[in-house]
Amino acid sequence: MTKTFRIGVLGLTHDHVWGNLEALTALENGELVAAADPNQPLLDKVKEKHGCATYVNYKEMVEQEQLDAIYVFCDNATGADLTVWAAGRGLHVMVEKPMAATLAGAERMIEAAQNAGVRLMINWPVVWRPQVQEAIAIATRPEFGNVYQITHRTGHAGPKEECSSYFSDWLYNKELNGAGVLMDLCSYGINLAGVLLGRPERITAVTGRLGREDLSVEDNAIVVMSYPRAIATAEGSWTQVGRPTTGYLATIWGTRGSVTVGPGGGGRLWTTTAEQPESVEIEPPEPEPHMSSGTAHFLWGLATDEEFCPLCRPDACRDTQEIIEAAIVSSQTGRDISLPLQYPNDNKPRGDQ
Repeated sequence: MTKTFRIGVLGLTHDHVWGNLEALTALENGELVAAADPNQPLLDKVKEKHGCATYVNYKEMVEQEQLDAIYVFCDNATGADLTVWAAGRGLHVMVEKPMAATLAGAERMIEAAQNAGVRLMINWPVVWRPQVQEAIAIATRPEFGNVYQITHRTGHAGPKEECSSYFSDWLYNKELNGAGVLMDLCSYGINLAGVLLGRPERITAVTGRLGREDLSVEDNAIVVMSYPRAIATAEGSWTQVGRPTTGYLATIWGTRGSVTVGPGGGGRLWTTTAEQPESVEIEPPEPEPHMSSGTAHFLWGLATDEEFCPLCRPDACRDTQEIIEAAIVSSQTGRDISLPLQYPNDNKPRGDQ
């Protein structure tokens, strides 16, 4: 008999939570048992949509309910603390990207999960898009050659315009988010580059407040990751007008071809090869059921004990967090930053200063 995993949710202020809960209720091997959040309107919303038990206090929910796993969908700083706490109580955890507000938080999460013997998965929403999965598959085939460059851009009009007030409030808060658009959107390209190319030697970043000077965090950023024989760039913008094709655009360049990923859940995919130098649009295959959503993948991993998708594994996301932190240092100092990070006097940065 297939096990049904009983899921509790810690935090509802991250807007990505609602799609994951819809996916959970559509699956037979998962059950939404309860949700906790200090904001009563969000508890009312989850109660109305899903009929689960609700709690104002996170710890009370875990103590009162019989659970197998936890979803964490709050701000990045609180999420790290809750992940450590939940893992310590023997609960598997799925937390929304990037992982934490700081590298130290990410490392605490990994340590807690390892010590408790529980699974930890970091959910990146774009991973479940068919064109993203196929692009990675193409780029890792021998006939693609060596990846020597990745260009990645993610942009939208900004949290105030695109997100709920609960979400945007902490995205604009450098203590809770860890930075601004660098953490929110550049992280996608950084994560992809890390998985395909590994840890870079040097990080260079430029950030700015180009739309709203009253922000305490950056609203535009470019991160350059330098490797011995490759370069990757990750751009992020919270000041984009409209929804152009560059709203989410990634190209992976190999020595024998290229693959370009278009935006959106129904996005497009183009390839070139030495034999076919003009771009050709191809139709990506439908994902396997366990690759259709973060929830499906998480429950599949718990049921099979198989490794999670490379982009969602804690070690890969820890490295993403390190590159983000190096980019923060670079943007503050105007210097290239080498990895691994070294902090004189433990003076660790956070956000645009």
